[in-house]
Amino acid sequence: MSHSTNTPGAGAVTWPDILRQAQFTQWLAPLVERHGLRPETLRPASADASFRRYLRLDTRVPGESRIVMDAPPDREDCAPFVHVQGLMQRAGLNVPDILEWDKAHGFLLLSDLGQHTVIERLDAADPQAANAWYRQATDVLLQWQLASRPGVLPPYDAALLRRELALFPDWYVAQHRQVALSEAQQQVLSTAFDRIVAENLSVPSVYVHRDFMMRNLMAPVGEGGPLGVLDFQDAVYGPITYDIASLLRDAFISWDEEFVLDITVRYWELARKAGLLGRASASGWGDDFGAFYRSVEWMGLQRHLKVAGIFARLTLRDGKPKYLADAPRFIGYLRATARRYRELGPLARLLDQIEGDAAPVGYAYGRM
Repeated sequence: MSHSTNTPGAGAVTWPDILRQAQFTQWLAPLVERHGLRPETLRPASADASFRRYLRLDTRVPGESRIVMDAPPDREDCAPFVHVQGLMQRAGLNVPDILEWDKAHGFLLLSDLGQHTVIERLDAADPQAANAWYRQATDVLLQWQLASRPGVLPPYDAALLRRELALFPDWYVAQHRQVALSEAQQQVLSTAFDRIVAENLSVPSVYVHRDFMMRNLMAPVGEGGPLGVLDFQDAVYGPITYDIASLLRDAFISWDEEFVLDITVRYWELARKAGLLGRASASGWGDDFGAFYRSVEWMGLQRHLKVAGIFARLTLRDGKPKYLADAPRFIGYLRATARRYRELGPLARLLDQIEGDAAPVGYAYGRM
C-alpha cells in the first residue's frame, strides 16, 4: 500500500511505507533553507528499471529546480553512482552535481540537467535531423573513453558477460516464451555464448557507461550547450564496442543501416585518431573498419540477449510490463545479426524456433 507524503503540495508523490516517508521528510527539512528549496513543489520526475526513482522540486530562484534520487539502501547502492559521477565530472562530462547525500537512507539531492531527453527530440522517420544529435553523442562518448584507466571500475570480464547472457534463457526463453530447450538446443546456445564472449573480450578496454543511449542523454537547456549524461551507475571497464553498439542499436528507436554505418564510421575514425584502438593495431583490427563493425555487431548480440532477458524479468518479477513491449526490436536485432555470420547460423535457427519461425525484422543493421 502506498502512502501520500505529508510534505505540503506533494500529493502526487507516494511512498511504499510510512517509515520511508518519515525518513525523507526528516532528511529534507534542514536542506530547505540551505538550498533554497520549495518543498511544496515536490513531484515525480522519472523512474527507471531499477528500484530507484527521481523526484523534482523547485527552488526559490524562478525557473530553477533540483532532483531528489530516492534509492532505498536495501534495494540500491548509491556508492557506484557517486563514484562514477566523480569520474565523469573530472572527465569534463555534463553530469548532475551531487549537492547532498544521505548514505544511510539512500537519498541524494542533485542538480537538474533539464526535463527533455534527446530521444524526445528524435523522429525515426527523419535521420537527417537526428544526425547532429548522434554526432554530439559520439563526441561525449569519446570524451568519456579517453579518461579511461584500468583498475578504477569493475571489470567487464568473462564472468560478468556470462551472467548477463544467462538472463536470456532463464527469463526470456523459459519464463516469457515458456519454451523448454532440448539438450541440443542448449548446446547451440552455449556454443554461441562462447563465441560471443571470446569476440567481445578480444577488443580494447575502456570505461563503459553500459546504457549509453538517447534516453539517458539530456538535451541542452540552452542552445549550444553540452548533452547531459544520466543513469551511469552501472559503469564498468570493458569492450570499447559496447557503448557505440548501445547507442546505435537502441532499445527504443531504430535506424536503417545507412545511418548506423555513417555514425559508426565517424566514431571509428575519431577513436583511431585518439589512439583508443591502438592496442589492437598490431593485429590490424583497429585499422580495419570491417573488423571493427563486426565486433560492434557481436557486442550488440551480447547486449540484446541480456536486455531481452532483463525486459522479461522486469515484467514477470517486478511488475513493469512496459519494457517487454520493446522486446521485438531486440529480437529483430538478434535475428538479423545472427543471419549475417556463418558461425552464428545455428543461433539464427534457434531464435527462429523460439519465436515460432516468424519472419525476422531487419532492425537497424541487417536488411532482409
